Amino acid sequence: MNETDIDSTGAGRGSFRSYGTGFILSLVLTAVAFGLVMGGALSHRALLFGIFSVAGLQILVHLHYFLHLDASSAMRWNVLALVFTVLILVLFVGGTLWIMFNLDYRMM
Repeated sequence: MNETDIDSTGAGRGSFRSYGTGFILSLVLTAVAFGLVMGGALSHRALLFGIFSVAGLQILVHLHYFLHLDASSAMRWNVLALVFTVLILVLFVGGTLWIMFNLDYRMM
């Protein structure tokens, strides 16, 4: 079996520069989240909003720089599969929480 037999459709290959940029951005975002928590100047609500915002950015950095998902036509099916997976997870977690809170309410 030679290299022409292997189907690598959708497989992204990153460069050292791409991985380095992703790593630096990940470190910066982690330091920002750590600084928000250790600073203690924000209210509880603002702190949660800041941490979730930085976490969302962290997810996008990882998807782009490490998993090589972008808006190109070669990645369209991979992005679609990721969106479908997130939708299923939201349905499972949301449905589970809905059932658990409903059971808790009815048991009281």
